[in-house]
Amino acid sequence: MSRHQSPRRKSVRTRRLAAPPLRFFLPVTLLACLLALLVLRGLANNEVFHDNQVAISVDKTTVPPNLLTGGPVVDARGRLNDHPVSYSIPDKTVVLSFDDGPDPVWTPKILDLLAQHHIHATFFVTGAMTSRHPELIRQIVAGGHEIGLHTFTHADMALQTRTRLAWELGQTQLALAGVAGVHSSLFRPPYSSTADALDDWTWPVVKDVGKHGYLTAFIDADTDDWKKPGVEEIVKTAMPKVPGRGEMVLMHDAGGDRSQTVAALGQIIDKLEAQNYKFASIGEALGSSPTTVPVHGLQLWAGKAFIFMTGISVNLLPWLIGLLSVVGVLVFGRFALMMILATRHAWRTRRPDFSWGPPVTEPVTVLVPAYNEQECIANTLKSLALSDYPIEIIVIDDGSTDDTSAIVEEIAMENVRLIRQPNGGKPAALNNGIANASHEIVVMMDGDTVFEPSTVRELVQPFADPTVGAVAGNAKVGNRDTLIGAWQHIEYVMGFNLDRRMYDELNIMPTIPGAVGAFRRESLLNVGGMSDETLAEDTDITMAMLRQGWRIVYAEKARAWTEAPATMQQLWSQRYRWSYGTMQAMWKHRHAIRESGPAGRFGRIGLPVVALFGVLTPLLAPLIDLFLLYGIFFVDAERTIAAWAGVLVVQGVLAYYAFRLDREKPWHLVTLPVQQVVYRQLMYLVLLQSSITALTGGRLRWQKLRRTGEVAAPIVEA
Repeated sequence: MSRHQSPRRKSVRTRRLAAPPLRFFLPVTLLACLLALLVLRGLANNEVFHDNQVAISVDKTTVPPNLLTGGPVVDARGRLNDHPVSYSIPDKTVVLSFDDGPDPVWTPKILDLLAQHHIHATFFVTGAMTSRHPELIRQIVAGGHEIGLHTFTHADMALQTRTRLAWELGQTQLALAGVAGVHSSLFRPPYSSTADALDDWTWPVVKDVGKHGYLTAFIDADTDDWKKPGVEEIVKTAMPKVPGRGEMVLMHDAGGDRSQTVAALGQIIDKLEAQNYKFASIGEALGSSPTTVPVHGLQLWAGKAFIFMTGISVNLLPWLIGLLSVVGVLVFGRFALMMILATRHAWRTRRPDFSWGPPVTEPVTVLVPAYNEQECIANTLKSLALSDYPIEIIVIDDGSTDDTSAIVEEIAMENVRLIRQPNGGKPAALNNGIANASHEIVVMMDGDTVFEPSTVRELVQPFADPTVGAVAGNAKVGNRDTLIGAWQHIEYVMGFNLDRRMYDELNIMPTIPGAVGAFRRESLLNVGGMSDETLAEDTDITMAMLRQGWRIVYAEKARAWTEAPATMQQLWSQRYRWSYGTMQAMWKHRHAIRESGPAGRFGRIGLPVVALFGVLTPLLAPLIDLFLLYGIFFVDAERTIAAWAGVLVVQGVLAYYAFRLDREKPWHLVTLPVQQVVYRQLMYLVLLQSSITALTGGRLRWQKLRRTGEVAAPIVEA
């Protein structure tokens, strides 16, 4: 893969980038679908839009007087909307009605009792319970029973808007169509009682549902079985107050322990049958046309699609919740591991008696691959001129189309050699430099990076240990005074550098940063030099060296100051390449898992750790934010925000510790909360896009970042 492109090909790429940004569309669509599934599951579990508020009775000035003294069924449909009528249950007839179901425990028991006595009843179901237990709705319909709507979320409609009321009815009908292929024209408001309890808040609800074509069913007798007053009391309140008069009895088949309801139901049926009462559904009692009717066409298939997606959400999201728990354990486990191992690394390498061996004093070669670095190359060379260690500098101009070479020649440093080559990419440039290097230790840096005077000296000292094949330096963000620069500064210190300390202790360092790294020439030649088979040649070469048994360490005092991307667009391009290239390198070295010796150790320890913490955990981490949004908007905002704040505090403590360990001033951490809201989400999308590209076999070309040269000189810190 070529890092750079000719001007002609570059213009083609520019036109390609102008196309719709699928890199945003695919990851965002995936996250949006997951959030939609989460909301759908919340609806089915009665978490989303659930409201326990109940309206307090007010005046009845707007309620037609005939309804207050009439029967339990109110008809305000069509032309009757302005002149509603009510219907009473005929004498010697009882309508048994059950609210809030269906329930997988109690509804089947009630259905069995009704079947034994050949009785039809009316079940006022919620959309949430219907979505969760479709087989019970089908049993109710198959048993010849009547179904009525009890809203989707069991909210008091007197406190809701007309839009919310229409949604509650529509979603419940959608659920009924999906599970049983039926719609119902019966409605019972949650928290309702007898018709004489209608008031100025509840009457508008009855009028509105009448406009939608619904009969509203109230009750004659409320058993209060949900209070569990005892079987005897339930039976007593269900008996007609006036002998022989018909009535509609309210009981519940869901919402808690309904054992008393089931026990009382048999006695109620026996007693009323002994008094020659007959039992009927509302439609049967009133002699009306069927209230539960089949649906066809679009309504039927829309309902089936809704139930299908609800089923997916109910069955899939518990796994996602489990994954969220795994993510939490991994994240906090990684925090703990980093703190322990980073502390151990700092303690070990900062001891007064610590030494890699005899001081390394031999000259080294510094390779500077450069492609269109005219803004930065002068600062890079000037920083190397201040080095307190003997160095040979080789600048490899990789087919630059600007004044990079001219600037190098104009500076005319004695120890600088300029090599020009046709554009071939960074790996080819580095291999060219390695072939021309005069010394056995090779330092590599980017053309937009500046070194401190002591950087090279600190970087090469670990080579006193003959088992060390490469050394990772301490890359610092030089342009940290902008918001996006400060976020990257936090990431470099808190993430990359703590990780390198941890990986050093585990001897599984996966990446030597391109901005500052050193290699034994022997180790480079041993693995065939830099490879262009991946977009992350630094990760690729590091993994290859680990497989050969070389030790790779971290030198915290070898500081390099690099110009980080200054815009979100540039940051996206860089991190997309890093992420995708790392996945390529992991796939390339996957065979190490079954190898023996050092390669097997890296394959069975290093690769899983990188995959777990570098790919899997970040890929699953968006679940945290999805559940955060879900919790804030639909569950308990205060507790959710408190939990998120707790996680942020833990991250803040870790970040502060990382800054102290790196001897950085912590004032940039004031941007950490905003970083978690904005920057972290961007990194999620980058990783998701990289994963999609990898899974679909897509190819990504090197994308050159625009530099400003603002990192003008090394910053020397204590």
